[in-house]
Amino acid sequence: MEVVARTIGVSVPVLRFLISFAATIPCGWVWRFMPGPTARHAYAAFSGAHLSYFAFGMRANLLFSFLMIVGYGSMLLHRRSCGLVTFVAAFAFLISCHVHFMSGEAWKEGGIDCTGALMVLTLKVVSCSINYQDGLLKEEGLREAQKRNRLLHIPSPLAYIGYCLCFGTHFAGPVYEIRDYIDWTEETGLWSISSQKPPPAPYWGTIAALARTILCMGVYLFLSRHVPLALIFESQFKTWPLWRRWAYVCLCGFTARWKYYFIWSMSEACMIVAGLGFSGWSNKDPSKPKWDRARNVDILAVELAGSAGELPLHWNIHVSTWLRFYVYERLISRGKKPGFLQLLATQVVSAVWHGLYAGYLLFFINSAIMIAGSRVIYKWQRAIPESWGLIRRAGWFIHFLYTSLVLNYACIGFLVLTTRETLEAYNRLYYAGTILPIAITALGYVIHPPRPVTSRSKRD
Repeated sequence: MEVVARTIGVSVPVLRFLISFAATIPCGWVWRFMPGPTARHAYAAFSGAHLSYFAFGMRANLLFSFLMIVGYGSMLLHRRSCGLVTFVAAFAFLISCHVHFMSGEAWKEGGIDCTGALMVLTLKVVSCSINYQDGLLKEEGLREAQKRNRLLHIPSPLAYIGYCLCFGTHFAGPVYEIRDYIDWTEETGLWSISSQKPPPAPYWGTIAALARTILCMGVYLFLSRHVPLALIFESQFKTWPLWRRWAYVCLCGFTARWKYYFIWSMSEACMIVAGLGFSGWSNKDPSKPKWDRARNVDILAVELAGSAGELPLHWNIHVSTWLRFYVYERLISRGKKPGFLQLLATQVVSAVWHGLYAGYLLFFINSAIMIAGSRVIYKWQRAIPESWGLIRRAGWFIHFLYTSLVLNYACIGFLVLTTRETLEAYNRLYYAGTILPIAITALGYVIHPPRPVTSRSKRD
């Protein structure tokens, strides 16, 4: 294995992970031939544990087991507060693992450990416990997500382990709800084989996801050779004109995103071939199957985002959805509108979930500020009359440019992680990506845009 690792230019731990990660696709296909729900739960649990052992070693399965015991134990012992208990305990354990492994440094140097899988598993066990606690509440007054995901009965231990480890889907996500997992395993609801339109064979959807995987891998390998991130910290970078420095930083962010596009596309292929990626039928005539349940990113929507508020809808979609359902919406007092504090708290939770590096925290704080500034720009955009077509298009372009520049500026912290390097990179751009959204947000309190013309015309 060492020879193969040296040949392709990766470390042995990374090679073991890549083999296990690729093996999730055939493992997902084999799941389709399991004879019933019990066998499927057992296969999902066993295959997930075996792949984890090959990728990370026995210690990883022991760490995973602790998280699962915490989540399931809290549901058994105290249902009324199991969601809160699991949230606090699971995140505390994850933080301790972040501190112990300091995995960010290992990832930067080409290494890998089980912390990424622990991050996904943390979200799974927390959502399961919260949904079981929500099962005690009356349906009236619940949000739609709570109604859809709440659990009236505790899942069996075998189903719970199968959900958590499901043939390696905890390696890189996406995160999904245990209600969906149980419906899929037991062939009920959307996956019912006795319905008028049962789920079709998943092979065309799998091929499309694999083709995207290969494309993203190729783009990333090509760009990463020609756009080294380390160049930002070299002395020659400071001598470049400001526009060139900004262009290079944007290119670094663009390059880094293709690695995530590759990983998430492969995860999507695994879930599609197993059938869990099925999301229903289109409304077209003739209707076609949709395979976007497991999609974790919309590449074009991210790269051409017209506002910062659109990014969470298209980037790391399932984690963004989890944060919205289990953090953001639960911080909003009933009858009140959400504000900047709820947004900031959600971003801080996301930063802590990623790891205790200053770069993560600075990235997510900048993201919250960026979204706040984007909301102000959006209000000004809406005030432009629809008849002013050219000016409206110019407004969209300015908003797009703002989103692209500030996002790529902020993500440098996500890539370099350390305080010194993050602040040095920001300093070489004169902290413009932080100052600009703060200034726009402050200006929004001074210059209030008029009501949109379209709204007045509809009301009249």
